[in-house]
Amino acid sequence: MEKRRLGRTDIMVSSLSLGTMTFGEQNSEHEGHAQMDLAFEHGVNLLDASELYPIPPKPETQGRTEEIIGSWMKGRGNRDRVILATKVLGRSDNTWFRDDGSPTRLTRPQMEEALNKSLKRLGTDYIDLYQLHWPDRHVITFGSNPTAWAHVQPADDENRIEATLEVLGDFVRAGKVRHIGLSNESAWGTMTFLKHAEMKGLPRVVSIQNAYSLVNRTFETGLAEVATREDVGLLVYSALAQGYLTGKYRNGALPKGARKTLFDRLQRYEKPGAEQAINAYLDLAGDLGMDPSQLAIAFARSRSFVTTVLLGATSLAQLEVDLGAASIEVTAEIEARINAIHQLTGNPCP
Repeated sequence: MEKRRLGRTDIMVSSLSLGTMTFGEQNSEHEGHAQMDLAFEHGVNLLDASELYPIPPKPETQGRTEEIIGSWMKGRGNRDRVILATKVLGRSDNTWFRDDGSPTRLTRPQMEEALNKSLKRLGTDYIDLYQLHWPDRHVITFGSNPTAWAHVQPADDENRIEATLEVLGDFVRAGKVRHIGLSNESAWGTMTFLKHAEMKGLPRVVSIQNAYSLVNRTFETGLAEVATREDVGLLVYSALAQGYLTGKYRNGALPKGARKTLFDRLQRYEKPGAEQAINAYLDLAGDLGMDPSQLAIAFARSRSFVTTVLLGATSLAQLEVDLGAASIEVTAEIEARINAIHQLTGNPCP
């Protein structure tokens, strides 16, 4: 498995990594352990979690994902071989994450509570990569209409980016966090974090975890240049468009146990133009004699601004296929055919 540098650190991470948001909901502890075993056998060394997980978020299951990762590391005795990433929630109306029932915000008390709880669940005294799951300000994300920014106004109680960065800096100085990252962030937000880090001698963000796929290449518009010039590499999530680019939902199919079948939460990939674009990429994979999952993952992995692609699977068979994308080369001919489809269909699933 190819290794790539995480930002400007000395950490080398596998170009394919394991997302864990199904652990504790769609996957049991035993199944989660089996997935992590398989991934690490293939050379994966980064696990990505969040205090939010598993998905869909519910009070009765919150935190299970981190607990499952923690029990796996304890049982295998391999904490020193794991690049462990997790996240703290940004602004939301959810009230079950904090002991006092507050809606989540990136305040110092809330961030300290979140970090200490994650450390306890994970059974470790440090996090390698601690990420802000989304900003503490109104942003266009998670599939919301990208043109809606015209109607977004800053909240009166936004926590300033520099204040958030100061808290993260204290975590680093305390030895509880090695490096920090962003998620679901904009180019403006990323550059603002970098500006304050430089101005005030605070920790520099080393990564940004955003959605990126054949049907959502919006990262290329502004963030790709930031990632490249500032060494803030992309940790890709949803490279398979939450399963749509595998073909399993084609023609309205609802496979047993699939996320769409169970939770009906995939509207981000059901917008006007989405079906046409998805089918075009599925047809391309067929023409190339390739598994569509491997084509989609290999494309994301081949981008120069990508540090790693997070894989999400609910079965070992799915994960085995996804891991096979590490050996797929996106040739100039394949890229030309992908770009031809993109020219016609654009980004229907931002």
